Order: sequence, then structure tokens, then C-alpha cells
Amino acid sequence: METLRRTLRNIAERDMAQDSAHDLAHLDRVWTTSQRIAETEGGDLRVLIAAAYLHDLVNLPKDAPDRAQASRLAAQAAAPHLRALGFSAPEIENTRHAIEAHSFSAGIEPETVEARILRDADRMDAIGAIGIARAFSVSGQLDRPIYDPDDPFAAERDPDDRAFSLDHWPVKLLRLAEGMQTATGRALARDRVAVMHRFLTDLAGEIGTEPPQHWNTASC
Repeated sequence: METLRRTLRNIAERDMAQDSAHDLAHLDRVWTTSQRIAETEGGDLRVLIAAAYLHDLVNLPKDAPDRAQASRLAAQAAAPHLRALGFSAPEIENTRHAIEAHSFSAGIEPETVEARILRDADRMDAIGAIGIARAFSVSGQLDRPIYDPDDPFAAERDPDDRAFSLDHWPVKLLRLAEGMQTATGRALARDRVAVMHRFLTDLAGEIGTEPPQHWNTASC
């Protein structure tokens, strides 16, 4: 398995367009979390490791107009590599489905245990401590301010994550736990969302306002 992991990682390093949120470290974390979930949920580890390392093989910017197609394109790009590595036709189909269904924007429902695990593992990387770091990193690349100084937690306005980094939390990130597909994923997500709420409380104290109780929407 380690030889396969190194080979898949090398493919991603060579072919994947990397950014601070979608790099080799992200792939390593998704694989680690996938293994943790699979310990209790089951699943084919060969399919999971391939999907974990190739799921962002086509990585389009967050604001790209064809962003919703990225997972389908990644699945297509992964297939020749999987054939070259000796994956069977059913394994390739299973891996392709897991890659296609992992994306939030693609809107494809996962139909296999491997697809459910990969989706949970990938979304887990968007919450918790690493999720906080990734969110602000991406917003910095998009030149978006951290928060609205007049209404940091969108108490008197609709959140707009195209304008402010912190607004992405109620729009998407704090809601990811609700969509976890596995029992293990839901348990892990609860802990990670709690980390984010502690951060919000600390942030509120530092900027001299009250924490956003109206953002306590994430539940499993």
C-alpha cells in the first residue's frame, strides 16, 4: 500500500495544479482521515487511496466559472493512471464515482461506501483548525478582507462570502457537518466544528464584540 501511495502522490505532484488549500499536504490529510473513517465504516482501501490522492487532479480556482465540473474532469483524468497501475474496471469505476461525488459544487450523491468516506474526509479538511487556516488562505488569494468591520458576524445583513472571508463560515463551512455521510464522519465533524466556534468566541473578544450565537447552526 505504501508503494501505491507514493506512486499516486507522485502523479498528483506532477499533474495537479496546487494552491495553499489544495496541495500534497491536503491529499495526505484526506487519505489519513479516510483511513480513520474506514476503520469503522469499511470500504476498499485501494479505491480509497486512489480517490484520496487523485480527487483534485483537476483543480480549478474557487471563482472559476466551470468550478462545478472539476470533479468530473478529475475523475476522467484519473482513469488512465488507474489502468496503468493495474486497477480493474470495477475498481476504476468505483474510484471515478468517489472522485466525482466528493465535490460540494458538483451536486452528485455518493452511492458507495468509498464515495461517502471520501466526501466526508475531504469536507473534514474544510473545518476544524486546518479548515480555519485554509479558509483564510484562500480568501487572501482572492483579496477578500477577513470580516466586515461594521458587522463582523452579519448580524444585520445577509452573509456574503464573495465579499468577506468570515461570511463563508455560516454560508458553507459551519454547515458541512450536517451533510456528513457516515456516523464516524459526523462524530469527527462535531469536534471540528466545536474548534471553530471556540475560535469565533476568541475572535469576538479580540475585536470587541459578542460572539455570533446565530451561527450555532451546525448539528449532526
